[in-house]
Amino acid sequence: MKIDWDRRTCARKGHVTYAPDDPRLRVRLHAQTALGDVWRCLRCGDFALGEPHGSGPASEAPLVPRGKVLRDLFILRFLAIERAVRGVFIVLVAAAVWRFSNSQDAVRRLFDEYLDVLRPVFRHFHYDLDHSPVVGTIQKTFGYKHSTLLIVAGLLLAYALIEIIEAVGLWYAKRWAEYLTVVATAAFLPLEIYELTEHVSWLKIATLVLNILAVLYIALAKRLFGLRGGHRAFEAERQSASLLEVEESAGVMV
Repeated sequence: MKIDWDRRTCARKGHVTYAPDDPRLRVRLHAQTALGDVWRCLRCGDFALGEPHGSGPASEAPLVPRGKVLRDLFILRFLAIERAVRGVFIVLVAAAVWRFSNSQDAVRRLFDEYLDVLRPVFRHFHYDLDHSPVVGTIQKTFGYKHSTLLIVAGLLLAYALIEIIEAVGLWYAKRWAEYLTVVATAAFLPLEIYELTEHVSWLKIATLVLNILAVLYIALAKRLFGLRGGHRAFEAERQSASLLEVEESAGVMV
Protein backbone atom coordinates (compact mmCIF):
# COMPACT_ATOMS: atom_id res chain seq x y z
CA MET A 1 0.00 0.00 0.00
CA LYS A 2 1.47 3.33 -1.10
CA ILE A 3 1.32 6.12 1.47
CA ASP A 4 0.22 9.53 0.24
CA TRP A 5 2.56 11.58 2.42
CA ASP A 6 1.24 14.89 1.05
CA ARG A 7 -2.43 14.35 1.88
CA ARG A 8 -1.57 12.64 5.14
CA THR A 9 0.40 15.70 6.28
CA CYS A 10 -2.28 18.13 5.07
CA ALA A 11 -4.93 16.17 6.99
CA ARG A 12 -2.86 16.60 10.14
CA LYS A 13 -1.46 20.12 9.70
CA GLY A 14 -3.78 21.71 7.16
CA HIS A 15 -3.25 22.99 3.62
CA VAL A 16 -0.69 25.60 2.56
CA THR A 17 -1.90 28.07 -0.06
CA TYR A 18 -0.21 31.00 -1.77
CA ALA A 19 -1.33 33.67 -4.25
CA PRO A 20 1.48 34.59 -6.65
CA ASP A 21 1.60 38.02 -8.29
CA ASP A 22 2.11 36.56 -11.75
CA PRO A 23 -1.39 36.37 -13.37
CA ARG A 24 -0.43 33.23 -15.32
CA LEU A 25 0.32 31.38 -12.09
CA ARG A 26 -2.52 32.91 -10.11
CA VAL A 27 -5.12 31.63 -12.57
CA ARG A 28 -3.65 28.11 -12.33
CA LEU A 29 -3.75 28.10 -8.53
CA HIS A 30 -7.09 29.84 -8.03
CA ALA A 31 -10.71 28.99 -8.78
CA GLN A 32 -14.15 30.31 -7.88
CA THR A 33 -16.94 28.11 -6.57
CA ALA A 34 -20.46 28.64 -5.25
CA LEU A 35 -19.00 28.59 -1.73
CA GLY A 36 -16.30 31.15 -2.50
CA ASP A 37 -12.71 31.32 -3.70
CA VAL A 38 -10.53 28.23 -3.50
CA TRP A 39 -6.72 28.04 -3.73
CA ARG A 40 -4.60 25.08 -4.64
CA CYS A 41 -2.50 23.63 -1.81
CA LEU A 42 1.22 23.79 -2.46
CA ARG A 43 1.71 20.45 -0.73
CA CYS A 44 -1.02 18.05 -1.89
CA GLY A 45 -2.45 19.91 -4.90
CA ASP A 46 -6.05 19.88 -3.65
CA PHE A 47 -8.10 23.09 -3.64
CA ALA A 48 -8.85 24.61 -0.23
CA LEU A 49 -11.67 27.03 0.50
CA GLY A 50 -10.77 30.46 1.88
CA GLU A 51 -8.18 33.18 1.54
CA PRO A 52 -4.59 32.18 0.68
CA HIS A 53 -2.10 31.99 3.54
CA GLY A 54 0.27 34.33 1.72
CA SER A 55 0.81 36.30 -1.46
CA GLY A 56 3.61 37.96 -3.39
CA PRO A 57 6.30 37.07 -5.94
CA ALA A 58 6.58 33.42 -6.89
CA SER A 59 10.22 33.44 -5.75
CA GLU A 60 9.07 34.23 -2.20
CA ALA A 61 6.54 31.42 -1.99
CA PRO A 62 7.09 29.05 0.96
CA LEU A 63 9.09 25.95 0.15
CA VAL A 64 6.70 23.27 1.35
CA PRO A 65 8.09 19.76 1.96
CA ARG A 66 6.14 17.26 -0.11
CA GLY A 67 6.42 13.77 -1.57
CA LYS A 68 9.80 12.14 -1.02
CA VAL A 69 10.90 15.02 1.21
CA LEU A 70 8.04 14.29 3.63
CA ARG A 71 8.90 10.58 3.66
CA ASP A 72 12.53 11.41 4.43
CA LEU A 73 11.42 13.73 7.24
CA PHE A 74 9.33 10.93 8.77
CA ILE A 75 12.34 8.57 8.75
CA LEU A 76 14.63 11.25 10.21
CA ARG A 77 12.20 11.83 13.06
CA PHE A 78 12.01 8.10 13.75
CA LEU A 79 15.81 8.08 14.03
CA ALA A 80 15.61 11.21 16.21
CA ILE A 81 13.30 9.44 18.69
CA GLU A 82 15.61 6.41 18.75
CA ARG A 83 18.61 8.69 19.45
CA ALA A 84 16.73 10.56 22.18
CA VAL A 85 15.67 7.34 23.94
CA ARG A 86 19.22 6.01 23.74
CA GLY A 87 20.62 9.30 25.06
CA VAL A 88 18.30 9.30 28.08
CA PHE A 89 19.18 5.67 28.81
CA ILE A 90 22.92 6.43 28.69
CA VAL A 91 22.40 9.38 31.05
CA LEU A 92 20.73 7.02 33.54
CA VAL A 93 23.62 4.56 33.21
CA ALA A 94 26.14 7.38 33.77
CA ALA A 95 24.23 8.47 36.87
CA ALA A 96 24.25 4.90 38.18
CA VAL A 97 28.03 4.63 37.63
CA TRP A 98 28.58 7.94 39.41
CA ARG A 99 26.47 6.88 42.41
CA PHE A 100 28.23 3.52 42.50
CA SER A 101 31.64 5.24 42.52
CA ASN A 102 30.63 7.19 45.65
CA SER A 103 29.36 4.14 47.56
CA GLN A 104 31.46 1.34 46.10
CA ASP A 105 32.28 -0.38 49.41
CA ALA A 106 28.66 -0.33 50.62
CA VAL A 107 27.42 -1.80 47.33
CA ARG A 108 30.12 -4.50 47.47
CA ARG A 109 29.09 -5.54 50.99
CA LEU A 110 25.42 -5.63 50.00
CA PHE A 111 26.23 -7.70 46.91
CA ASP A 112 28.29 -10.18 48.93
CA GLU A 113 25.46 -10.56 51.45
CA TYR A 114 22.93 -11.33 48.74
CA LEU A 115 25.42 -13.67 47.07
CA ASP A 116 25.79 -15.66 50.31
CA VAL A 117 22.00 -15.99 50.54
CA LEU A 118 21.48 -17.00 46.91
CA ARG A 119 24.44 -19.34 46.61
CA PRO A 120 22.70 -22.39 48.22
CA VAL A 121 19.53 -21.76 46.19
CA PHE A 122 21.40 -21.76 42.87
CA ARG A 123 23.51 -24.73 43.99
CA HIS A 124 20.26 -26.66 44.40
CA PHE A 125 19.65 -26.10 40.68
CA HIS A 126 23.24 -27.15 39.88
CA TYR A 127 24.36 -23.61 39.04
CA ASP A 128 27.63 -22.36 40.50
CA LEU A 129 27.39 -18.62 41.14
CA ASP A 130 31.11 -18.40 41.95
CA HIS A 131 31.91 -19.28 38.33
CA SER A 132 29.12 -17.26 36.74
CA PRO A 133 30.31 -14.81 34.02
CA VAL A 134 27.74 -12.23 35.16
CA VAL A 135 28.81 -12.43 38.79
CA GLY A 136 32.46 -12.31 37.73
CA THR A 137 31.89 -9.15 35.70
CA ILE A 138 30.14 -7.44 38.62
CA GLN A 139 32.91 -8.42 41.00
CA LYS A 140 35.52 -6.96 38.62
CA THR A 141 33.82 -3.58 38.74
CA PHE A 142 34.33 -3.49 42.49
CA GLY A 143 38.08 -3.42 41.85
CA TYR A 144 37.92 -0.29 39.72
CA LYS A 145 39.29 2.90 41.19
CA HIS A 146 36.99 5.77 42.10
CA SER A 147 38.72 8.02 39.56
CA THR A 148 38.31 5.40 36.82
CA LEU A 149 34.58 5.16 37.45
CA LEU A 150 34.27 8.95 37.33
CA ILE A 151 36.02 8.98 33.94
CA VAL A 152 33.63 6.28 32.70
CA ALA A 153 30.64 8.31 33.92
CA GLY A 154 32.00 11.42 32.19
CA LEU A 155 32.54 9.58 28.90
CA LEU A 156 29.02 8.17 29.09
CA LEU A 157 27.59 11.65 29.62
CA ALA A 158 29.56 12.97 26.65
CA TYR A 159 28.22 10.14 24.49
CA ALA A 160 24.68 10.81 25.71
CA LEU A 161 25.07 14.50 24.88
CA ILE A 162 26.05 13.63 21.31
CA GLU A 163 23.02 11.37 20.98
CA ILE A 164 20.65 14.07 22.28
CA ILE A 165 22.17 16.73 19.99
CA GLU A 166 21.73 14.32 17.07
CA ALA A 167 18.10 13.76 18.08
CA VAL A 168 17.26 17.48 18.18
CA GLY A 169 19.03 18.18 14.87
CA LEU A 170 17.44 15.22 13.08
CA TRP A 171 13.97 16.17 14.35
CA TYR A 172 14.32 19.57 12.69
CA ALA A 173 16.05 18.04 9.62
CA LYS A 174 19.24 20.08 10.06
CA ARG A 175 21.97 19.16 7.59
CA TRP A 176 24.74 19.47 10.21
CA ALA A 177 22.87 16.88 12.31
CA GLU A 178 22.80 14.50 9.36
CA TYR A 179 26.58 14.81 8.99
CA LEU A 180 27.04 14.38 12.76
CA THR A 181 24.82 11.30 12.82
CA VAL A 182 26.64 9.62 9.93
CA VAL A 183 30.12 10.34 11.33
CA ALA A 184 29.30 9.47 14.97
CA THR A 185 27.36 6.32 14.08
CA ALA A 186 29.99 5.08 11.63
CA ALA A 187 32.73 5.67 14.22
CA PHE A 188 31.08 3.23 16.63
CA LEU A 189 30.37 0.50 14.06
CA PRO A 190 33.80 -1.23 14.53
CA LEU A 191 33.16 -1.38 18.30
CA GLU A 192 29.70 -2.90 17.76
CA ILE A 193 31.18 -5.49 15.39
CA TYR A 194 33.89 -6.31 17.93
CA GLU A 195 31.26 -6.81 20.65
CA LEU A 196 29.52 -9.34 18.42
CA THR A 197 32.75 -11.35 18.23
CA GLU A 198 32.76 -11.47 22.05
CA HIS A 199 29.09 -12.29 22.54
CA VAL A 200 26.25 -12.57 20.01
CA SER A 201 22.75 -11.41 20.91
CA TRP A 202 19.70 -10.43 18.88
CA LEU A 203 19.72 -6.95 20.44
CA LYS A 204 23.32 -6.33 19.35
CA ILE A 205 22.60 -7.62 15.85
CA ALA A 206 19.47 -5.47 15.54
CA THR A 207 21.35 -2.39 16.78
CA LEU A 208 24.20 -2.97 14.34
CA VAL A 209 21.85 -3.46 11.38
CA LEU A 210 19.82 -0.36 12.31
CA ASN A 211 22.95 1.79 12.56
CA ILE A 212 24.36 0.54 9.25
CA LEU A 213 21.04 1.22 7.51
CA ALA A 214 20.85 4.68 9.13
CA VAL A 215 24.35 5.59 7.89
CA LEU A 216 23.67 4.38 4.35
CA TYR A 217 20.22 5.93 4.13
CA ILE A 218 21.15 9.39 5.44
CA ALA A 219 24.38 9.58 3.42
CA LEU A 220 22.68 8.58 0.16
CA ALA A 221 19.23 10.15 0.56
CA LYS A 222 20.63 13.46 1.78
CA ARG A 223 23.55 13.40 -0.69
CA LEU A 224 26.18 13.93 2.01
CA PHE A 225 29.94 14.04 1.35
CA GLY A 226 29.32 14.82 -2.32
CA LEU A 227 27.36 11.60 -2.95
CA ARG A 228 24.78 11.70 -5.78
CA GLY A 229 25.66 15.26 -6.71
CA GLY A 230 26.17 16.58 -3.19
CA HIS A 231 24.58 19.64 -1.60
CA ARG A 232 23.81 21.38 -4.91
CA ALA A 233 21.80 18.41 -6.18
CA PHE A 234 20.06 18.14 -2.80
CA GLU A 235 18.93 21.78 -2.91
CA ALA A 236 17.81 21.42 -6.54
CA GLU A 237 15.73 18.40 -5.53
CA ARG A 238 14.10 20.37 -2.71
CA GLN A 239 13.30 23.27 -5.02
CA SER A 240 11.78 20.99 -7.64
CA ALA A 241 9.46 19.57 -4.98
CA SER A 242 7.55 22.86 -4.77
CA LEU A 243 4.23 22.61 -6.55
CA LEU A 244 4.30 26.34 -7.28
CA GLU A 245 7.58 25.94 -9.18
CA VAL A 246 6.09 23.05 -11.11
CA GLU A 247 3.18 25.27 -12.07
CA GLU A 248 5.56 28.07 -13.01
CA SER A 249 7.49 25.76 -15.33
CA ALA A 250 4.23 24.65 -16.94
CA GLY A 251 3.20 28.30 -17.41
CA VAL A 252 6.46 29.17 -19.16
CA MET A 253 6.08 26.25 -21.52
CA VAL A 254 2.58 27.27 -22.57
